[in-house]
Amino acid sequence: MKAVIQDRYGSADVLKFRDVDRPVPAADEVLVRVRAASVNAYDWHLMHGDPVLGRAMMGLRRPKAPVRGRDFAGLVEAVGSGVTGIVPGDEVYGEADGAFAEFVCAKDGMVGPKPANLTFEQAAAIPLAGNTALIGLRDVAGVRSGQTVLVNGASGGVGTFAVQLAKAYGAEVTAVCSTRNVELVRSLGADHVIDYKRDDFTHGGRRYDVVLDLVGNHSLAGFRRALAPTGTLVLSGGGVYEGGSVVGPMGLFFRRRLAAPFARQRLLELPARQSRANLAALRELAESGRIAPVVERTYPLSEAAEAIRYVEVEHARAKVVVTV
Repeated sequence: MKAVIQDRYGSADVLKFRDVDRPVPAADEVLVRVRAASVNAYDWHLMHGDPVLGRAMMGLRRPKAPVRGRDFAGLVEAVGSGVTGIVPGDEVYGEADGAFAEFVCAKDGMVGPKPANLTFEQAAAIPLAGNTALIGLRDVAGVRSGQTVLVNGASGGVGTFAVQLAKAYGAEVTAVCSTRNVELVRSLGADHVIDYKRDDFTHGGRRYDVVLDLVGNHSLAGFRRALAPTGTLVLSGGGVYEGGSVVGPMGLFFRRRLAAPFARQRLLELPARQSRANLAALRELAESGRIAPVVERTYPLSEAAEAIRYVEVEHARAKVVVTV
């Protein structure tokens, strides 16, 4: 099969479009014929081996998983002997390393039925980004009706879902983005928009019940200035985080852990946690029209390296999708 592979860390130039062996599903896995896969910040961080300290888990000299891509939508080709509830021919979406390929194997708990009202391209835009927003707002922050929520990085893949989810939960939403994305986040339901090129929300004087940070471009003290006295800060570790490519978000997380036991404010981190139940929740939200993926561009599989380069260098709005 054709796939986009990586045998060393570096820029998008290290990615190669090659023939590799088709994966074989284990007992608890599903083999999916990929129809579309989306690009995430996860892909270019892993491509670069960034942050460097994270290579202890990613792979010291090269990624442990050579095929790039993380979330996908497609058709079930085969299932392992222990898989139930999924059969060949089902239209599904989910998460697994190796999605920039004609076929991908995923754990059955990380695959679910595709939203019926979405194309494969739209569905592929949801799993990682939508799940991150869902966990951050629903599970970690516990957003409820009437609260004020600020989303830092509102025009990105996770941010566009976070704005919509916060509105679905009944919150008053402030979106932080660049000038060119102001109208986009307004169209997603944001009640207020802060153009970070003109204003700094950490010095704006307004305080929020929840701040969901998807960028990491402010100090912990700055984020706390924007929080209500008993508000909740959720740090995701994504984006262009303070600390650069050596320590990445670890410095900010370390300061959070030192401060959290002594703060009235809730200072929290967003865990990586995938499940079929979350995919089902996202499917219900999509089918009811409460969230809708925004796809800025699509690229063919053979140009996946250029798709990742675009997301990294041009700071794409919303989602970029690779079609297979």
